[in-house]
Amino acid sequence: LRLVAVLRAVLEGEKAAVLKRDHHLPLSFHRRQEELKFGVGLQRLQHRVREIQALRDGPAGEGPGRDGAGAAPQELPTLLLEAVKELEAVKQQVLKRIQIWKRQQQLAGNGAVFEENLAPLQKRCEDLVEVYFQLQQQAMAASAELGPELLPRLLERFSEVLSSLVKR
Repeated sequence: LRLVAVLRAVLEGEKAAVLKRDHHLPLSFHRRQEELKFGVGLQRLQHRVREIQALRDGPAGEGPGRDGAGAAPQELPTLLLEAVKELEAVKQQVLKRIQIWKRQQQLAGNGAVFEENLAPLQKRCEDLVEVYFQLQQQAMAASAELGPELLPRLLERFSEVLSSLVKR
């Protein structure tokens, strides 16, 4: 972690130097940065799914590092709520990218260069929906641990994520 912190500080310094010299970063840099943010967010979500699965398997004695069955009921709702929050954040990144694509398409009518390839955007949506279904499946499987109040709220938030993604 210390190495990562040092490298991050060095890179931030280099970024500041480039900005100072050029007063702006090229569009490709911003696009690459956005792709990396999405990739990290998606990996974090996939990790959450694995964490939730391990926690659900833990009380039966199959999960690694679990010594008591009493820990799971308190941790599971927290993990699911964090996962939904992260899912909503990654969804916002996808919707932002869709909005940028739409704007570029509009500008193309005025002669601006427009990349018509929808494959990367489609891949993002598919990856997000795949994680969405995995999280929803985990929430449904853990309905007993979540209780009658939390489960409907979680399912409603899941529904909002999918609905806004499909509508846009």
